Amino acid sequence: MSEKKVAVTVYAEATPNPKVMKFVANKAIIMGDSVEFVNIDDAKNSPLAIKLFHFPFVKEVFLAKNFVSITKFDLMEWEDVVMEIREFIRKFISEGGIVLNESQESAENNEESSSETIQIEEVAPEELGEVEQRIVDILDEYVKPAVESDGGNIRFISYEDGTVSVLLQGACSGCPSSTVTLKQGIESILKKMLPTLIKDVVAING
Repeated sequence: MSEKKVAVTVYAEATPNPKVMKFVANKAIIMGDSVEFVNIDDAKNSPLAIKLFHFPFVKEVFLAKNFVSITKFDLMEWEDVVMEIREFIRKFISEGGIVLNESQESAENNEESSSETIQIEEVAPEELGEVEQRIVDILDEYVKPAVESDGGNIRFISYEDGTVSVLLQGACSGCPSSTVTLKQGIESILKKMLPTLIKDVVAING
């Protein structure tokens, strides 16, 4: 008896960033960490992202476990294209399209990047100090779920002299409310849970 195939559904969800729309699938679309592409050259390991960049209004593509966040250029309004993009993504996934060549992505991640991509050096988990590990744990438990629900992601980059540097991705990158989120949300949580250790939180792409 063959296993019943579950139909793929995708729904669109607005984010705090008016330029970004989140397209959520009812199944996982990638297995590893989220990944962001700022142009088609960046997207060589993602057949889905490459096809999305062929839409003239698509500026950036962000892939997470079960959703795609798309940043658009101002030349189109979401109401004019959201149904087309939603159906395109649904059909791509339903037909077994490869969303991300994850083995290639991980192997080539640090080898080369486009001139538009911010160069970052994330600290390897085994190299984290005690305070850094506590910061990462707090971000993972208290911040990431909320950020992901808004169509974005946050990555810990460094901690030095009381300042925490993070990378904002997806809908959180360039969002008008990201500064408020950073200061009133993330910074206040870290200061409350790690008093005397945290002075400031900055986004390296903010």
